[in-house]
Amino acid sequence: MDKIVQLNTVDFDVTVEPGVTRKSLNNYLRGSGLWFPVDPGADASLCGMAATSASGTNAVRYGTMRENVINLEVVLADGRIMYTAGAQRRSRKTSAGYNLTNLFVGSEGTLGIITKTTLRLHGIPESMVSAVCTFPTVQAAVDCTVQVLQYGIPIARIEFLDDVMMDACNKFSNLNYAVSSTLFLEFHGTEKSLAEQIQVTGEIMKANRGSDYIWAKDQEARDKLWRARHNAWYAARALRPGCQAYSTDVCVPLSKLTEIIVATKDDLIQSKLTGPIVGHVGDGNFHCLMTMDPRDKDEERRVKEFTDKLARRALAMDGTCTGEHGIGLGKRHLLTEEIGAVGMEVMRGIKAALDPKNIMNPGKVV
Repeated sequence: MDKIVQLNTVDFDVTVEPGVTRKSLNNYLRGSGLWFPVDPGADASLCGMAATSASGTNAVRYGTMRENVINLEVVLADGRIMYTAGAQRRSRKTSAGYNLTNLFVGSEGTLGIITKTTLRLHGIPESMVSAVCTFPTVQAAVDCTVQVLQYGIPIARIEFLDDVMMDACNKFSNLNYAVSSTLFLEFHGTEKSLAEQIQVTGEIMKANRGSDYIWAKDQEARDKLWRARHNAWYAARALRPGCQAYSTDVCVPLSKLTEIIVATKDDLIQSKLTGPIVGHVGDGNFHCLMTMDPRDKDEERRVKEFTDKLARRALAMDGTCTGEHGIGLGKRHLLTEEIGAVGMEVMRGIKAALDPKNIMNPGKVV
């Protein structure tokens, strides 16, 4: 179950089995001029990424798994095999019937088992340039993000790291970036288009009091920069050796992002908790990488209270209790608050129709 079943370079799509991971697919695609850009950080199974509606640093430009899955082969609870867009179908768009593909993307294994996925591929950009810029406040960093998007700059990645996260990354990855609110950015395109993107973005950074610009054009320098970002989880854990880490995420409209991040940092201080913040700010999505001592029951309680408060604050700001991590077990009570009673009834009806014996990942989501 680890085969790349079919690659269609002219049609920009590929069909893979569950054992194929993100990195193994991109290695296979070398020389084709194509790549699969959804990057959750881990070298995850692509079918698993579909089941969890995975996202990541490239989502601001290339979308999440939800936008990049064309068709799924699914084994239902009663053993029947279903193709969510029809057997062998891989058209770029369809308006035929209900959107069964997106019903199973993000279903977390509760409706069926995904045994094949057909994915949308993208052309590899001619050039890539990365950048790091620090800001005096969270507000300035988020304002810069919003203005970059408003200018229509086709930014590929724009990541926010707070001062605590930057300090952790510096220590873990042996870097010397300023310990302040920071944006990591990446631009994709032709050499000519990148020059214009960099110039305009640089002006926006300066207008928002950005400083300590670092531009990375060669592959080695870019890899070093993004390796530090992808190692944020391990950097956060290293702040408190011997402790466990717990990550939670929310997503809000961009206009609410500064308010919720500032309030979250205040909550962390008042709760006496360690929780570096890192986020895909182009999507309004951010994570708190909590560290806690599993032997300290009071700290465990404070972490639970903090994460519930964060999720409910996001809901009060017209956002969602989870942008990427899913519902699973821990946020079932919050899903009801987010979707509402009627929405939950419909979801439970779908679950009962497809899995009447409740054998598919029982107890999760609904």
